[in-house]
Amino acid sequence: MNIVQADWLAFAGSLDAGSVDLVYVDPPFATGKTQTGRGGAYADSWASVADWVAWLRERVAATLPAMKETGSILLHIDWRTSHHARLVLDDLLGADRFVNHLVWSYGLGGSSPRRFARKHDDILFYGMDPDRYWFEAPMVPATSRRMDGQMKKATDVLSVASLNNMAGERTGYPTQKPLELLDLLVRACCPAGGLVVDPCCGSGTTLVAAAASGRRIAGCDVNPDAVEIARGRVEGFVSAGG
Repeated sequence: MNIVQADWLAFAGSLDAGSVDLVYVDPPFATGKTQTGRGGAYADSWASVADWVAWLRERVAATLPAMKETGSILLHIDWRTSHHARLVLDDLLGADRFVNHLVWSYGLGGSSPRRFARKHDDILFYGMDPDRYWFEAPMVPATSRRMDGQMKKATDVLSVASLNNMAGERTGYPTQKPLELLDLLVRACCPAGGLVVDPCCGSGTTLVAAAASGRRIAGCDVNPDAVEIARGRVEGFVSAGG
């Protein structure tokens, strides 16, 4: 297990060249706020969107030498920056390496009288080699009456409920993502035994999903609270015989 307190940029430089099968990163969203929860807090304020874009570009560029030719990158963001981030990835990787613009439809949350309710995040999926990136289509329960009780291949809209306050897996860390979502993404985009890297690991959901599905893991976060929570979750899984 390799989970350390570090900035993504420094961590990227510690990864062996050509070793990584999947990078999933759920970075700060440039909300202009400090995200707080019972399990910790982190600042998410930038002088401008351009500063956030420059921060992202430098770190993605530093990560690319560690990627396998069959590897993939999943960048989890939202409406604030998804259009900027896609241009960054197109520039660094090439638009031909774009695979999917995934929509995580999570359902919960408030609404507004001034706009359609915002109920999704965006996950940009790029393969390092457009002809060779590893992928195994995930299967999800069919929703049509004709296919009742059967499974079907997942679409680019992933309907997974966000964690409610009573969820057993909730750590209290702000912006924690559900294990169901990360389990689906890891299994789809990384082969068994492959290396999954999360350089903004937060509460460690990606790392738990990867370890539970037989993948190797490496992750970091600048926040010591996040590192402590992530290590505890992964160690708990291992000690339980996972």
